[in-house]
Amino acid sequence: MNVADSQRLASALEQLGYDEADQAETADLIVLNTCVVRQSAEDKAIGRLSSLKPLKNQNPDLILGLMGCMVGSGTQAPLRRKLPYVDVFAPPSDPRPIIDFVEERFSRETAAPEHERMEKFIWQDGELTLPARERERPVSAYIPIVYGCSHACTYCIIPYKRGAERSRDPQEIMAHAESLARQGVKEVTLLGQIVDRYGQDRPDYPSLAGLLAMIHEIDGIERIRFLTSHPNWMTDDLLKTVRSLPKVMRHIEVPAQAGNDTVLANMRRGYTDSQYRALVSRIRAEIPGVSIGTDVIVGFPGETEEQFEDTVRQLQDLKLDVVHLARYSPRTGTVSERTMADDVPDAEKWRRFRIIEELQEQVAADLHAKLLDQTVTVLFEEKRKNRWVGRTENMDLVFTESEQDLTGKILPVKINWTGPWTLIGDLCE
Repeated sequence: MNVADSQRLASALEQLGYDEADQAETADLIVLNTCVVRQSAEDKAIGRLSSLKPLKNQNPDLILGLMGCMVGSGTQAPLRRKLPYVDVFAPPSDPRPIIDFVEERFSRETAAPEHERMEKFIWQDGELTLPARERERPVSAYIPIVYGCSHACTYCIIPYKRGAERSRDPQEIMAHAESLARQGVKEVTLLGQIVDRYGQDRPDYPSLAGLLAMIHEIDGIERIRFLTSHPNWMTDDLLKTVRSLPKVMRHIEVPAQAGNDTVLANMRRGYTDSQYRALVSRIRAEIPGVSIGTDVIVGFPGETEEQFEDTVRQLQDLKLDVVHLARYSPRTGTVSERTMADDVPDAEKWRRFRIIEELQEQVAADLHAKLLDQTVTVLFEEKRKNRWVGRTENMDLVFTESEQDLTGKILPVKINWTGPWTLIGDLCE
């Protein structure tokens, strides 16, 4: 979501006459887009802001902006006191305060009348012109379709930072996707904190399944993905849509977070281990060849060794394709931070983290080994060193060598080497 927000801001700034700077030292405007899902991310953002302060001292005309989840509801006044050298603050998914500040600065410096300023820039919520550097070789792009979240898991700061769940107008989404297709984008990923709840807050909007069908009709878009889903909202209609629409990739991100019912209840996830296992079986039965990704948090408050072992057993039994792994980090203001003691030592969190990491490395290696000597279809994204890299519809990362420019091409590759995280193959004749 932050990538999509930064992309829209960069596009808007280019409309105002800015060009991308190669390094911070030569920039007239620096914006830091922040994530605070984990404490380490917030600490990193504060550290980066501190490193930029000398540039501001040397050049008082430098515009320094902060956007994203650090600038949540009710946080601007404390942030202004803490970071007086920052000029402008913008909340998540709303870069307009930065544009307004830049326009106001331009107006003061040039004495341009108000109507001339507004004619110079018109914000477009639908269509998006990719920033110049990304227009050169576009392949994939993100499209936000659900902003905020109203589910409020006990550990999650997102509802407090990004606000209540609100679905984006489907016509805006279509205009966004069509504009990307005209610029050569082949793959779009629809984004939402709980993406399969799209349209739940607006009876006049289509469901996610209906929206996928609409985007499927856009010429030029060859691949469609969506993330992240919630187990409680993964409907049969959505699964049938993934199975029936060729452009929709057979990869589902559906986080479990834990494999123990008590921990799941304390997280306020709304399902049990057995219900999650049943969902995985239903997904696999409905969509042949599907790959499934999950999220897991280790060291949640009160998680015992026995409860952690339940999560390990779940992963051993289900053998999912991807596990996004995190150690629990208390976020100020969340239910778990206010009401639960962070009582699992950091060293123990790391131990549990590594147990699952090693387990998933073996699971992924075994799953990939089945692809040896098989032919897969790959959308190539870029060249890294001497090899081209792309992804299969199941999100497997594939490397191959070629003298051709493979950017944006969808080609068959015969796999000749497999590892837990990547595949290597040869282009088929």
